[in-house]
Amino acid sequence: MQKSQPTPSPSKNDPHKLLAQYGAGRTTADYLKNQNIFVQGQVADTVFFIQKGRVKVTVKSEHGKEAVVAILNEGQFFGEGCLNDQPRRTSSTSAMTDCQIISITKSVMLAAIHDQPKFSNLFMDHLLSRNSRIQEDVVDQLFNSSEKRLARLLLLLANYGKEGNPPIVPVTVSQETLAAMIGTTRSRVSHFMNKFRKSGFIDYNGKIEVHQSLLNSLLNDKPHIREDEPA
Repeated sequence: MQKSQPTPSPSKNDPHKLLAQYGAGRTTADYLKNQNIFVQGQVADTVFFIQKGRVKVTVKSEHGKEAVVAILNEGQFFGEGCLNDQPRRTSSTSAMTDCQIISITKSVMLAAIHDQPKFSNLFMDHLLSRNSRIQEDVVDQLFNSSEKRLARLLLLLANYGKEGNPPIVPVTVSQETLAAMIGTTRSRVSHFMNKFRKSGFIDYNGKIEVHQSLLNSLLNDKPHIREDEPA
């Protein structure tokens, strides 16, 4: 049985506590599943922090093609591009589950980063983690087969290997979204999911239960497909 994790210190992970001295400039809002938080092209003047739930980040090309570029979890910031004088949102975000999200105005965010070392460290940890994840995703896309990309994505969504050892959770992402995130088709995802299930790596019936055996298999360079197979 997995041991329960100690509750993190509020001063480490709760922006409300760290921003209390600023009064105005931060609000908390609830979003229902599939509700938009912001859309591509909107004015960018606020940073967001996920208090509860999961958020999907998508980008749409000028030809109307949409791609899922990230799925964000509790304790993560998003929309921070405004701090770098980004005038408009370059992506869209929506709630994948019912969410509770803190919004922080650009001016308050910059003041907190400048004045509060604890908050600055919290935000720096986020940026470093996001940068590492982007690098890993690029390597994944360049060098791994679509089957390995799917295995890695399922493990990440289920919380395997994350800092702080959060509880392992079921994955509730659709096969269409999984396909969009790893750059393949839904039929290929369905094929790999059936293969994972038959191998005992996952169980799914509405929700996907990801087992430790998938991680062990990936670390042992499995599952694999021939690199000349279609993605």
